[in-house]
Amino acid sequence: MAMTRTRARALLLMPAGIWYGVLLLFPLAVVLVFSFGERNPIGGYAPGFTLEQYANLPARFAAFRNTLTLAPLGTLAALFIAYPLAYYLALKVSARWKTTLLILVIVPFWTSILIRSYAWIYLLGGNGIPALLEAVGLGDIRLINTPFAVLVGIVYGYLPLMVFPIYVALEKLDRSLLEAAADLGTPPWRSFLQITLPLSMPGVLTGSMLVFILLTGEFLIPAILGGGKVFFVGNALVDLFLQSRNWAFGSAVAVALIVIMLIVVALYSRAVRRFGAGRDDIGLM
Repeated sequence: MAMTRTRARALLLMPAGIWYGVLLLFPLAVVLVFSFGERNPIGGYAPGFTLEQYANLPARFAAFRNTLTLAPLGTLAALFIAYPLAYYLALKVSARWKTTLLILVIVPFWTSILIRSYAWIYLLGGNGIPALLEAVGLGDIRLINTPFAVLVGIVYGYLPLMVFPIYVALEKLDRSLLEAAADLGTPPWRSFLQITLPLSMPGVLTGSMLVFILLTGEFLIPAILGGGKVFFVGNALVDLFLQSRNWAFGSAVAVALIVIMLIVVALYSRAVRRFGAGRDDIGLM
């Protein structure tokens, strides 16, 4: 019986194992091998073993700087916008309207990010918000093709991915804890800081990690709203693999980005264990 269960479990996991092995681990292994190679004189990859590509990583410092600056800022901005919205949807909205409002949150995902990004080109361009600001006497303000435009685009594009993990965490909140705190005379702000916020931290951490990791590999929004002036690592990878055809250097940049993502995942796992262990220590003082 035990052997039968083991075989059944293996058969169930086999499709996923093959999928991850072929489509995840194998491409990563290829990128890692390429990162130690050289650029073929006619473009592409030439076999070899050298650390030259990693030594050249500072040449793409601007891309890493933009990514590691705007990705955390975009994550924090999305968090500050998403948390009040998720809190309202989970704890304040009646069941009659909750489904409708949740659908409205996810409506932007029904259209391509490309179309939505092009809409922001008009809004942030000379005939959009800058024209309104100039009409009220604030002068000629340039918004498009700036880090601010990219920040607006990434927050708008990934906001639902921050809202839903936080909403799920708040939806599972034991309301009796809040009622008990109110009965004991605890002020609402203190109940939020000592009960609601700690219990919602798993959702906050999940949403933050999800948005941050996706932003580190973002390519389309910086290309459209940055106008070639605000490069992310994703833009550098497209340039190296498709235009410069320097696959070895592109692979080294990709490996560096993967290392950054692994560090973020490790910090996330540590934070989840920490907050998960502390869920039972919440008091009403």
